[in-house]
Amino acid sequence: MKSLQGKTIILGITGGIAAYKAAALTSKLTQQGAEVHVIMTASAKQFITELTLQSLSKQRVYSDTFQERDPSSISHIDLADAADLVLVAPATANIIAKMAHGIADDMLSTTLLATTAPVMIAPAMNVHMYQHPAVLSNMDILYNRGVQFIEPGEGLLACGYVGKGRLEEPEAIVKVVGNFFALQQDRKSGPLSGRKVVITAGGTVERIDPVRYISNDSSGKMGFALARTARAMGAEVTLIAARTDEAPPRDAGITLVRVQSAQDMYEAVMERWEDCDILIKAAAVADYRPRQSAESKIKKSGDTLTLELVKTTDILESLGKAKKGQFLIGFAAETGDTEFYAKDKLARKNLDLIIANDVTAAGAGFGTDTNIVKVYDAEGLVLDLPLISKDEVARQVLRLAAERAAGVSL
Repeated sequence: MKSLQGKTIILGITGGIAAYKAAALTSKLTQQGAEVHVIMTASAKQFITELTLQSLSKQRVYSDTFQERDPSSISHIDLADAADLVLVAPATANIIAKMAHGIADDMLSTTLLATTAPVMIAPAMNVHMYQHPAVLSNMDILYNRGVQFIEPGEGLLACGYVGKGRLEEPEAIVKVVGNFFALQQDRKSGPLSGRKVVITAGGTVERIDPVRYISNDSSGKMGFALARTARAMGAEVTLIAARTDEAPPRDAGITLVRVQSAQDMYEAVMERWEDCDILIKAAAVADYRPRQSAESKIKKSGDTLTLELVKTTDILESLGKAKKGQFLIGFAAETGDTEFYAKDKLARKNLDLIIANDVTAAGAGFGTDTNIVKVYDAEGLVLDLPLISKDEVARQVLRLAAERAAGVSL
């Protein structure tokens, strides 16, 4: 089956030794049903010919902005408008810099500036170039704009160095492109299409003074995995994130709301509660906060310091009491008697599902990319998931939530 049937892909090829792989990439994209239009830079033509790529793509190859063959159209604008995806592979440090700073001085960079299609780049360069602060800064600029990256591989480079910088293999790039379009389709017709999903993530921060606070070990990874997956399944996602160990997912369909304290999170959640369909509270919210937060740094004096704590508002309990048809999911991160505490929490807080895990188990809990969870409803155990990635946990939990919320089997 041709997974890219009917898709128009602009393939930008820039000047590095990895340009030779573009021939196989063009061929494989075409074999999958894509209409591939190649744009080469002048440097790329030093490594591979236009004729080779024209023969493989069965399309005219472009390299000169001013070589207009059809007086009724402007080539780079037509290509930019026609693209379902612009893929630059290999992408040199030079084209990455041009993209980051809006330079349009050749056919490829001009087309990139004109397109509104998604852009994906596969960097390839010397390991030291790839790690240079200027290159890293430029890639960060592009990442923040929504450009997607296909990470280079590690190994022996043409320059003789061994390290990260080798263009990913054509087969892997084609797979990434195929998954990208499959994801787009899921967003249109996925099990959460049209649903509004609110997800909380990270650990709240309760200030003692301007330089000290009470928090917990939550990294935000589970909440981020849920947000990415919910978006991939078609949902309109609001991600309410407290302190996290890494940057939250960037997606046009994910609205990020940053908060700090338990009270901040409570207010942000309640503001969006009435208008959501599914709410998943993956954040680790402080149960207590200092009664008073000092306005200036508390100076050391004496051998002990007494800190009075007061209870924070229980967000899940508040939501459970206010529930009017929304589907509510909570987490129970425990260190023993996990099933007992999870079932108790489910009942007390009027949840539809609770995801329980023993955070002392190897590979589970805070800070890891994997998890081991059991999912309960009012009748008992629903899912028993072994050690798997948090993204896979998110996928299975959200498919269950979509089924339960819709009242139909998927």
